[in-house]
Amino acid sequence: MPTFRMHGHTAATPAQVVAAITDFGPGRQQIFPNSADGYLKVHSQGPGFADVTEGSAGIWERLRYDWSDPHRVVMTTTDSNIWGGASSHTYTLTPQPDGGTDIDVVVVREGKNLRGRLTGVLAGSIGKGVITKGFANTVKALDARAS
Repeated sequence: MPTFRMHGHTAATPAQVVAAITDFGPGRQQIFPNSADGYLKVHSQGPGFADVTEGSAGIWERLRYDWSDPHRVVMTTTDSNIWGGASSHTYTLTPQPDGGTDIDVVVVREGKNLRGRLTGVLAGSIGKGVITKGFANTVKALDARAS
């Protein structure tokens, strides 16, 4: 089960980062490359939570978002065509003296079928660079959005 840990710093405040993560409107892919508008569907949303399906390139997952803690966003996979089990994304946001935010992300991928297990193996080896680059692009987009 591949687990990816990434760290970045953005000029955005924690509130701005949470706002970007929980913005399920058109153009989401500009911040999160693996969330194409064509896959995006909000099933329900309320204060501090959302139930959303998103994905791209033939891979989708339904996520339960929880941002009840202003310095943490947890996205738990509840359904997917390839991910299951303990699959999740956790963003921990630490305010910094410069007004920005340190972002620590942990992504867990557990394949629920043969395709998911194979994708997990590929992601854990050659795909790690793609995932890291995607996160770096997210941080750049957060910076651009904050300014």
